Amino acid sequence: MSKLDIKTREDVFLLVTKFYEKVKKDWVLAPFFNNTIKDWDEHLQHLTTFWESSLFLKTKFTGNPLEAHVNIDKAHHNSITELHFGLWLNLWFETIDELFVGHYAENAKRRARKMGTFLYLKIFEARQNQ
Repeated sequence: MSKLDIKTREDVFLLVTKFYEKVKKDWVLAPFFNNTIKDWDEHLQHLTTFWESSLFLKTKFTGNPLEAHVNIDKAHHNSITELHFGLWLNLWFETIDELFVGHYAENAKRRARKMGTFLYLKIFEARQNQ
């Protein structure tokens, strides 16, 4: 079966679902996610909307990812490091490459890299203001 590009909400949902299946099993990342997310079905839908909005620029996302990540870091005693973001990004790229190929797939990688860098910097900035 040849891979296609990310084109629909269903494609984004597949990507998000497969990615978080890996995250939930990763011994480094899993504690942050499994101890924070109480309703995975709802969270997967929320993240699908986030990525759909980010990739296709047609869906409105409501939420504050920066605030959420700062709060998670705080709840975990300021223990999020560049290792966590690197692992997260590697799993994201791996999942995209397993499922998709094309412009939107590459854009999903670029956006994740930029978002990870932004969140990483903002988390450490927030620590200075605590």
